[in-house]
Amino acid sequence: MSTTSSAPSAPRTRRLALGVIATGMLMIILDGSIVTVAMPAIQSDLGFSPAGLSWVVNAYLIAFGSLLLLAGRLGDLIGRKRMFLAGTVVFTAASLLAGAATAPSVLIVARFLQGVGSAMASAVGLGILVTLFTEPGERARAIAVFSFTGAAGASIGQVLGGVLTDALDWHWIFFINLPIGLASLAISVSVLPADRGLGLAAGADVLGAFLIIAGLMLGISTVVKVEEHGWTSGYTLGSGALAAALLVAFVVRQATATSPLMPLRIFRSRSVSGANLVQVLMVAALFSFQILVALYLQNVLGYGAAATGLAMLPAAVVIGAVSLGVSARLNARFGERNVLLTGLVLLVGVLGLLARVPVHANYVTDLLPVMLLAAGFGLALPALTALAMSGAADDDAGLASGLFNTTQQIGMAVGVAVLSTLAASRTEGLLAGGMSQAVALTGGYHLAFTVGAGLLVAAFLVAFAVLRRPERRPDAAPEEPAPAAHTTSA
Repeated sequence: MSTTSSAPSAPRTRRLALGVIATGMLMIILDGSIVTVAMPAIQSDLGFSPAGLSWVVNAYLIAFGSLLLLAGRLGDLIGRKRMFLAGTVVFTAASLLAGAATAPSVLIVARFLQGVGSAMASAVGLGILVTLFTEPGERARAIAVFSFTGAAGASIGQVLGGVLTDALDWHWIFFINLPIGLASLAISVSVLPADRGLGLAAGADVLGAFLIIAGLMLGISTVVKVEEHGWTSGYTLGSGALAAALLVAFVVRQATATSPLMPLRIFRSRSVSGANLVQVLMVAALFSFQILVALYLQNVLGYGAAATGLAMLPAAVVIGAVSLGVSARLNARFGERNVLLTGLVLLVGVLGLLARVPVHANYVTDLLPVMLLAAGFGLALPALTALAMSGAADDDAGLASGLFNTTQQIGMAVGVAVLSTLAASRTEGLLAGGMSQAVALTGGYHLAFTVGAGLLVAAFLVAFAVLRRPERRPDAAPEEPAPAAHTTSA
C-alpha cells in the first residue's frame, strides 16, 4: 500500500511549502543553539545549580533524539502533514511555557516538550520535500534550502541568542518562536500536500516503539552525562549496556515483526547506510567547531555573548552562500559523492587550523580564515542529505528522514560527550602542570579539534569506500533520468 498524497502542482505553492518547512526547521535548529549563550542569565535568574543547568540543554536533546525515528515512521503511517502540524503546535506551546517559566523545573519540562515537538515536525520535513519536489533541478534547490537551515542555523542561533539576551532578556529567546510558529501553522494548512498515510496497520508495532524510544532515550542520556559521571563509572557502563541491549532487541523485533515500525530493508541501500554513518562522524567532529570555538572566544579571548555570535557570523554567511548559491549546480555537474568528499576535505582544514590557534589570537588572521573555510559544510550537507534519501521509496520517505535526523542527533551527543570530556581532561592536566588558565583551556580545545579532524578523515574514508552514484529510488519511473535520483533531500 502506498501513501496517498495530493502534491501541489503550482510552482508558487511548492515554494511556499518549502518556505514553511525551511522556516520550521530553522526555528527548531535555532532553538538548539540559541539557548547556549543565554545560559548564564538563565542560571542567575532562576537559581539553577551548575548540575541542574545542564538539563536545560539535555532535556531537549534527549526528547528530540529519542523520538525522531518513531515520529518519522508515524508520519508515513498517519500522514506527514498531520505530523508536521501537530509537532509545530507542540513546539510553539512549549516555547510559550519556556518563556514564561519562573522555576527551574518548569523550564526543564518545557524544554523536554520542545524536544518532543521538534522531533515530530523535523522528522517528516525532509520526507515531505522529497515527495513534493520530483523534478531534478527543483529537488536539488529544495535540498539546498533545507540543508542551509541545518548548516547555518546553529551559528545564526548564537548571534540571535546573544543579541536578544543583551538587548531584552533570556525569556525572548523562547517568546520569539510564538509568531513564527503561528505563521507557519497558518500557511502550512493550505500549502502542504495532504496525505492519508499508509495506515497504522502497516506498521503499528507497539513493542518496537517502546524499545526504540527507551533505547535511544537511555543511550543519549548516558552519553550527555558522561562528563558528570566519567566513562568508566558504574552508571555509564550499566546504563550504556542496557541501552545497547534495548537497541539490539529493537533490531531483532524489526526483523521478526509482521508489521515492523522500521522495515530493515531501508538499510540494504548503500546510500542510506553509508550517508548516515558519515553523518554521525561528521556531526560529532563539527560539535568542536559549533560549540568549542564559541567557548574559546568567550573563555580565552574574553568575547561577550553578542560579540561571540557576531564573530561566528561569517561562517553562517559562507555556508548559506554555498548551500543556496552553488551546491545544487555542483551536485548536478559533479555528483553528490564528489561534492561531499570535497566538502569534507575543507572541513578537515577548518579543524586543522583550529588545532593550531594561539592563546592570543588575532581574529582577522587566525580566525576569519577558519570561518570562511566553513563553506565546506555548505558543500557537504546538501550532498550528504541527497545521498541519504536517494535509496528510499516514497512510502519510506518519512522513515528515511527520521533516520537521517536521528543519526544527526546521535553524532551531536557523541561529539558533546567525547570532545568536551577530552578538552576538559587535557585542560585539567595542563593546569596541574602549572599552566595559566588561558593556556590550559587552549590546550584542551587543541586536543578536541585534533580529534575532530581525525573523525572527519574517517568520514572521508567511509564516504570514499561506501558511497557510489546515488541509487535509483525503488518507486522511480524507468524513464526518469539519472539526476532525479541524484538529488534528494543538520
